[in-house]
Amino acid sequence: MDPIILAIIVVTVIGLIGAVILVAASIFMYVPVDERVEKITAVLAGANCGACGCAGCADYAKSIVEDGNAINKCTPGGAKSLAAIAEIMGVEAGSATPMKAVVACSGTCEKTSKRYEFEGIHSCQAVKGLYGGDGMCKYGCLGYGDCTRACAFDAIHIVDGIAKVDREKCVGCGACAAVCPNAVISIIPEHKRKPVVLCQNKDKGADTRKACTAGCIGCMKCAKACPKEAITVENNLARIDQDKCIGCQLCVKECPVGVIHVPAAE
Repeated sequence: MDPIILAIIVVTVIGLIGAVILVAASIFMYVPVDERVEKITAVLAGANCGACGCAGCADYAKSIVEDGNAINKCTPGGAKSLAAIAEIMGVEAGSATPMKAVVACSGTCEKTSKRYEFEGIHSCQAVKGLYGGDGMCKYGCLGYGDCTRACAFDAIHIVDGIAKVDREKCVGCGACAAVCPNAVISIIPEHKRKPVVLCQNKDKGADTRKACTAGCIGCMKCAKACPKEAITVENNLARIDQDKCIGCQLCVKECPVGVIHVPAAE
């Protein structure tokens, strides 16, 4: 027999044997998958952002079906995903609170001088590792865009050296907050008329003024003006309890440095 024909026959037989083995293996090793997992995965946002605490959308869907995980953890999907998951699982949807990212820094390149010129890798993590950053304020936004690269929704950009959130695009997934080395980004409930303190500086007022004209000086005027005791000043920095806040905005009017803002109004 021709060696070439023999080789073809041998290869064909080996291929057929391999195919039979694979088919048999797929039958004996088949693990049934609840069809609800695939259905839930399909109605999630598909961002694989990890806001739900799982490795990705498919992992979250599996945890809902198999482990009874809460169905309202898909922040990017919002109410639409929640309603769809509830229908698939046959449970009440409840409510999903919209979340948005907030950058707690009001400084800009014009307002905040630099201690030195950084010429390394264009990264917040990199500049943070060198003397704590190149800005006079060691608590503020570093402005090198780690958050912009982490955002899958193009919802945050560097404007005048400071990260700014596009609230229309932001889904509150938390990816930007996770990569910020100065922790100036937080994810809070979307309250249309509730103010936030856009500063993280914990230095004394005089030192804060030297670093940035837009920083909280811990004067406590906002706390005294609040009728619901929703504002406290700790370590020279004002903080607003969003649960207690009624959105009266008296603190906004009283702040002498204009560091308290209503994000939805920006």
